Amino acid sequence: MAEWLNTTFNGFDSSILEFMHGLAENCGGFLTPLMKFITLIGEKGLWMFALALILMCFSKTRKIGVCLFGAVSCGALITNIVLKDWVARLRPFENSQLYAAWWNAVGAPAEEGFSFPSGHVTAAMSGVTALVLAWRKKWMPLGYLYVILMAFARNYLMAHFPSDVLAAVLVGAISGIVAWFITKGIYAFLEKYRENKLCGWILRFDLIKIKK
Repeated sequence: MAEWLNTTFNGFDSSILEFMHGLAENCGGFLTPLMKFITLIGEKGLWMFALALILMCFSKTRKIGVCLFGAVSCGALITNIVLKDWVARLRPFENSQLYAAWWNAVGAPAEEGFSFPSGHVTAAMSGVTALVLAWRKKWMPLGYLYVILMAFARNYLMAHFPSDVLAAVLVGAISGIVAWFITKGIYAFLEKYRENKLCGWILRFDLIKIKK
């Protein structure tokens, strides 16, 4: 599978990675700290898990939190537990001496595990998709800018092939949609049995009571 990906997407991947390397050189490494920072805040989707837990503490936002937690968990399961080890694709700098040189040019940021698909981008896409579906705010689709920035950063740092990023976007979108439908099902059940003490408590519980 890894060999097929390398062969099939070679032209696509190499052209974008070459562009990223040229951008890094032309900017004199100015963008590199920013790309590393974007990668850092997206590590393991931890901030999204934290946000989900906070949202679940309040009845008005619990549904959003459940959807967000489910989406990021689903994305992590598919990407990090199933696909990465199954496909076993090496990272760009492990695949080619040329990409290794470009990776060194941006500071050779440490990376672990296989390359396909991108865990950072999966977490970003799954989380934002869940928020878009569950929160339903007009401005929420702007969150996809975060996904674009994460994808850009991972390619800029030579941590992933562009095809890894595309696969992660697909996995993340599917995870967000699946989590939304599961969350709707859970809440339909809870509403149906609202009179049950446990179901009622789940729907009404607030960590902090805010007085009007």
